[in-house]
Amino acid sequence: MFVENADLGGSLPMDEGMARLGGWKGCKVGTVERFEAGVKGSRPEVWIELLGQGDGPRRCSGCGDFVRSVHDWTEREIRDLPILDADTVLHLWRCRVACPRCGPRLEALDWLEPYARVTKRLASSVARLCKVMPIKQVAAFYDLHWSTVKAIDKAHLENELGAPDFTGVELLLIDEFALRKGHRYATVVMDAATKRVLWVGKGRSREEVRVFFDLLGKEGCARIKAVGMDMSHAFRAEVQMHCPQAEIVYDLFHVVAKYGKEVVDAIRVAEANRIRHDRAGRKLIKGAKWLLLRNKANLPDRESHVRLKEVLEANQALMTAYVLKDDLKQLWTYRREGWARRAWEGWLARAQESGIKPLIHFAKRLTVYLPGILAHCRWPLHTSLLEGINNKIKVLKRTAYGYRDDAYFFLKIRSAFPGNA
Repeated sequence: MFVENADLGGSLPMDEGMARLGGWKGCKVGTVERFEAGVKGSRPEVWIELLGQGDGPRRCSGCGDFVRSVHDWTEREIRDLPILDADTVLHLWRCRVACPRCGPRLEALDWLEPYARVTKRLASSVARLCKVMPIKQVAAFYDLHWSTVKAIDKAHLENELGAPDFTGVELLLIDEFALRKGHRYATVVMDAATKRVLWVGKGRSREEVRVFFDLLGKEGCARIKAVGMDMSHAFRAEVQMHCPQAEIVYDLFHVVAKYGKEVVDAIRVAEANRIRHDRAGRKLIKGAKWLLLRNKANLPDRESHVRLKEVLEANQALMTAYVLKDDLKQLWTYRREGWARRAWEGWLARAQESGIKPLIHFAKRLTVYLPGILAHCRWPLHTSLLEGINNKIKVLKRTAYGYRDDAYFFLKIRSAFPGNA
C-alpha cells in the first residue's frame, strides 16, 4: 500500500508513510500491535516496530559525518507520546555505524537523543507538565518511573536555564531560607531591578556564599552598587571583600523581626515571670506573644485589637517597647539621610532613657548597623521581594512533598522566578 506524499508530489510505501506521520525520520514501520489493558501492563499499549531505512549513509552521533558502514544493530524499547488512549512503545532497531573517525557510534536521529529511552517530544511534554504538576503525578500520567521523570525535567531545566547571566546586574538582594528541618539552610541571590533569581546555593557561611561572587567575577563585582540583606555577618563580610565599593543596605523586615525577638518577646517573658503570682495578669501577657510581634494592621479581627490594647495598658514596659518598635520602622520611610539620622538619634535617646535592659542592649548593638540602615535613603532595597520568594519556595516544596536532590530544587527555583526584564 502507498500513502500520498505532498512534499514530493507522489506517494510513499505504507511503512515509510507511517514513519513520516509519526515523525520517526530515518526509520520505517514494521509490525504494529495493540494490547488491551491487563495484557502487557495495566494500561492499553501500542507496540510499533521501527526498522532501519535502506542502506544509505547514516549520520554519526559523535562527529556528525555521514557513514555507510554499519557496525551492528540492537533492538531498543523507546517510549513515545500516547496514541489515543494507549501508551506508545517503539521497538526500535538501533544502528551503530562504523565511523572511521569515532569508531562504533550510534546513528544520530533527530527525534531521539543517543542513549535516551524516551523520544524528544515525550521528554518535552514531560518537562512542560513538570512546571505545573508534581513529579509523582506526571510519572503516573505517562506511566513512567519517578526517577525517569525527574531526570528528564532536570536535564530540561539545565539546558533551558544554562549558566546565570550577570549582564547589567548592579543591585543585589541576598537572603537565606530553610532547606529542610534540622537547621539546614540555603542562600538565594536576586537581581533587585528585574526580580530574577540569579543563584541559589547550599549553606549560608562565608565559604558557601563566596561561590556566587566567584561566578560573578571581578568585572561583575565591580558593577555592584548596593546589596540589600539581613544582618548576617557572613553576607556582609563577603560583600565587603568582593564588592568594596557597594553599599550595604539593611532590610526593615529583618531588623524589626530581630527587635521583636530580642526586645519585645524578652520583655514579655520577663514580665510574665515577674507577676507569676498574679495568674490572670500572667496569663494575659503569656498569651500575647503573636499579638505583640504582629503588625497592628495585620491583626485578624476586632477582638485581637481589644486584647492588644489590654496587654499594653496593663504593662508599661511592653507599651514602651511596642511604641518604639513602630517608631523604629519609620527610619525606612525617609529619603534624606539627614532626616533619617535625626530620627535615629531621637529613637536612640528614648531607648536609652527607658531603663529597659533588653531595649538598651538592642539599641547599642543596632548602632553598629546604622550606616546600612541610613543607606536605605539612597537605595530603597527591600528583601520583602525575597521573603515573597521564600513563601513560594515553601509552596514548591509542599507541592513536590520535598526535594531529595538539592541541585534539582535550585533549578526549579530559578525557573520559577525568571524576572520581568
